[in-house]
Amino acid sequence: MKILITGTTGYIAKRLALQLLEQNHELVCCVRDLNRIPDELEEHSNCSFVKVDFLKPENAQIPKDIDAAYYLIHSMATSSNDFESLEERCASNFKDLVSKTECEQVIYLSGIVNAETLSKHLKSRLLVEETLKSNHYALTTFRAGIIVGSGSASFEIIRDIVEKLPFMITPKWLNTKTQPLAVRDVLAFLSGGLGKKELYNNAYDIFGPEILTYKEMLLQFAEVRDLKRYIVTLPVLTPKLSSYWLYFVTSTSFQLAAALVDSMKVEVIGRPSNINDVIGIEPMDYKTAVDLAFQKTEQNAVISSWKDAVSSGRFKDQLSKHIELPQFGCFKDTRQRAVIDEAYTLEKIWSIGGKNGWYSFNKLWKLRGYMDKLFGGVGLRRGRTHDTYLEAGDPLDFWRVLLADKKEKRLLLFAEMRLPGEAWLEFKIEKGQLYQRAVFRPKGVWGRLYWYSVLPFHAFVFKGMINALVENENGKESKSSH
Repeated sequence: MKILITGTTGYIAKRLALQLLEQNHELVCCVRDLNRIPDELEEHSNCSFVKVDFLKPENAQIPKDIDAAYYLIHSMATSSNDFESLEERCASNFKDLVSKTECEQVIYLSGIVNAETLSKHLKSRLLVEETLKSNHYALTTFRAGIIVGSGSASFEIIRDIVEKLPFMITPKWLNTKTQPLAVRDVLAFLSGGLGKKELYNNAYDIFGPEILTYKEMLLQFAEVRDLKRYIVTLPVLTPKLSSYWLYFVTSTSFQLAAALVDSMKVEVIGRPSNINDVIGIEPMDYKTAVDLAFQKTEQNAVISSWKDAVSSGRFKDQLSKHIELPQFGCFKDTRQRAVIDEAYTLEKIWSIGGKNGWYSFNKLWKLRGYMDKLFGGVGLRRGRTHDTYLEAGDPLDFWRVLLADKKEKRLLLFAEMRLPGEAWLEFKIEKGQLYQRAVFRPKGVWGRLYWYSVLPFHAFVFKGMINALVENENGKESKSSH
């Protein structure tokens, strides 16, 4: 089948695309930015790409001969106060475009919406479902609750809490009940529902075999990790305080923390149906899902992460709009070193950040991360999705990867930390020299004051970093050249 995929760089869509390719389907993947195509998909001969912004679809060119489509566009991390109308508009534009094709079925992944009172995001999910209904194609909706898998927001947040806090004083919403579902099972439902006419124009709740409270999920997670944890729930933490609690303890952004707290107050219990029999699946229990997620994490085989979405940080634009370093009205710190072992230096550059650190004065980098978190930024806690692999769009601590081209020997990062301006950090090897450029475009007087306040630290932080990058395996450093 020829299938249209939306949300290509997202957590679910990227994994689903790879699975559908393994099943020999032909994919047409929608992306907002052609500079941000996952390498695993770009290299596949059965996969093509179209540039589409479903909020501004005027110039979109969707092939007419598609057989089915997946609508997987959603962001709980959005900072917009008007996200419901934006999501409705996005879904409406998608429907208009797909209705002009030969598409027979649209599959949509939504949230379980059975509670009497719904959160803003669950209301939005239901509104999108209603918007997607059409006389031109059949809509199949799968409604899921908490999704558990390596790189998922729920998995990463629970891991942060359990790993860091032996004793927890927590908000009362930890007693809310839910039915967690493994990401592998989500993918099985999404791919298994393709082309099944008995599922046309119907919605199905998909969920795991257990009803658990969030507290029970934390404790079972701790059991899988062989950790002893104690939890006390208090009724006094307001939603805003609860959001700050999640924000400072975990790697989530404040916007996502607030959205999660709003949703976690709502019970997510699925309505039984025959969907498991139709698809031929028996969803795994929560502990098994957690164990499998850790296996992927330990093997450094995480395919996608919630942090990959640009909305997990401050970056909102297309990557290509920032890919050229600005030349005017900027402050610059440029350093240059002769490279001893090019392959070694490239690997060091591609391994920077995350658990590997920044090679020089890591305590200062961590302090900068704590300061950023304190002022509402992303901090260093996002780390990186892979320890030694980078591609455009990846999060890298409080940076976003704009360009990662090993053939060109260039890595370009854009700052997502709280700054009175915009910042870039570039590493490039050219003619046997490593060039390291930090560029800052200030915004007003505060931007200029900020640059001069951190300038003294550049002398040893950036110098130490470039020296570490050209240092060979025997610890010998190249001679400096400026």
